[in-house]
Order: sequence, then structure tokens, then C-alpha cells
Amino acid sequence: MTEARLEHLAIAVQDLDAALAFYRDALGLAVQRVEDVPQEGVRVAFLPLGESHIELVQPTRDDTGIARWMSKHGGGMHHVCLGVSNLEAVLARLAGAGVELINPTPVVRADGTRYAFIHPRSAFGVLVELYEKPASAK
Repeated sequence: MTEARLEHLAIAVQDLDAALAFYRDALGLAVQRVEDVPQEGVRVAFLPLGESHIELVQPTRDDTGIARWMSKHGGGMHHVCLGVSNLEAVLARLAGAGVELINPTPVVRADGTRYAFIHPRSAFGVLVELYEKPASAK
């Protein structure tokens, strides 16, 4: 996966405003935008860091994957996201190598971004997201 790049680090937070008081106000990081994502049941703040960014992710419903994860682990580092240019090829190579995929086929967002998660059991305890931006955004 030589074409991979760090896309973002996702940090699960219970209170987005409190987290912004630290990341924005105390650390001085800029906030690019805050977005509600109803289909995923989250509210996300995007804080650019060079070519990548930090995502502060607050669940807005109790039935989401991130809310369930937080009920077990609390807040903190949720996942690392790697940007790739050919998600299907990467998923096929990983599946062929016996890597456990949470999403064996890409999930597509409204803006055309495609993503899939690798199970932490196959990534030494780290949830890894693979992310492919639409051609128009590259």
C-alpha cells in the first residue's frame, strides 16, 4: 500500500464543545468546520494538521458504533485513517492476506467518498479506516 497517506486521526469525545476548548482554545488548532452526520449518528469537528487532520467525533445517538465503542472504552483515540487511491484493490489484497475486514466492500458517503474499516484484531489492536476521496476531490 505504498500510495497510502495519513488522512486523519479520529478521537471519540463525549462533549464536542469541551473537546474544542482543549484542541482549539488551549492547543490553538484551527477548526475547519463542524459537521452533523445524521446517517452515522455523529457530530464531527475537523482540525487541519498539514496534509491531514484530526477529527473530534461525538456520538449523537446511543445506537451508533462509536457510542457502543465509547461505552466500553470511554473517550480517546478511536481510529487512524489512511487515504488510498484504489480502495477495491487494497481491500482485495487485504482479504487475500487473511486480514479481517469490517467492511469487505466500500461504504459510500453522499459526497462520493468511499471507506472501509479493518478490524482491530488484524491491526494489532488499532481500528484502521481506509479512505478514498472521489476523483473530483483529489
